[in-house]
Amino acid sequence: MAKDKNSNPEHKEGPVATAIEEQTAKLPSDIFLWASLGSMAASLVLQATGHRNRSLFVGQWAAPFLLLGLYNKLVKLEGHD
Repeated sequence: MAKDKNSNPEHKEGPVATAIEEQTAKLPSDIFLWASLGSMAASLVLQATGHRNRSLFVGQWAAPFLLLGLYNKLVKLEGHD
């Protein structure tokens, strides 16, 4: 017999994580995709205008935005504990 994924009390989320997940689940996943694309575009503009260090800094935001979008989607599909 398969166990329910939420049946083990040792694997529960804390109150802070639960509160954050409840709030971020309200955001559309597109926001994170557009934020990622926006950071890449801003990085390109900064690079073209000669602000190399700022360009590299802003360009590195794309991956975390995409990861946050995936996390947001997982919370929406699977829910929190």
